[in-house]
Amino acid sequence: MRVLIVEDQFYSRMVLKRLMKSYGECEEVTDGKAAMDAFRRAWTSQQPYDLILLDIMMPGVDGQQALRQIRDFEMSQGVERSQLVRIIMLTALGDEQNVKKAMYDGGADAYLVKPVHVQRLNYILTELGFDPIEQAEIKQS
Repeated sequence: MRVLIVEDQFYSRMVLKRLMKSYGECEEVTDGKAAMDAFRRAWTSQQPYDLILLDIMMPGVDGQQALRQIRDFEMSQGVERSQLVRIIMLTALGDEQNVKKAMYDGGADAYLVKPVHVQRLNYILTELGFDPIEQAEIKQS
């Protein structure tokens, strides 16, 4: 599994990377523009991400804009709905407007309110069909 973490706060990126390392290979960027660049690079190299953890509030291109650009790119490539990259939006604001915009208008798969709780993250990942790497596989890496 390939994961892209998009978060402008260093500490939050490190926490997310630590939480996600049992699920697969993680890359990290700090804003929406860098997220789009990484997403396109991964797509072009035929190593697309399986999951993107995308912060909503970032400088420059924010998470809502990046989400829209990712979904527009996938549509332009003819990606079927069942094959779209899974995107979990991250927000410090659990307000209805941000959630509605990400989930219904933007096509996000889920959202998490920060600080991220391990149990909630694992529940969402399970619901999206992701399983942690077996411990034996981690030791071999």
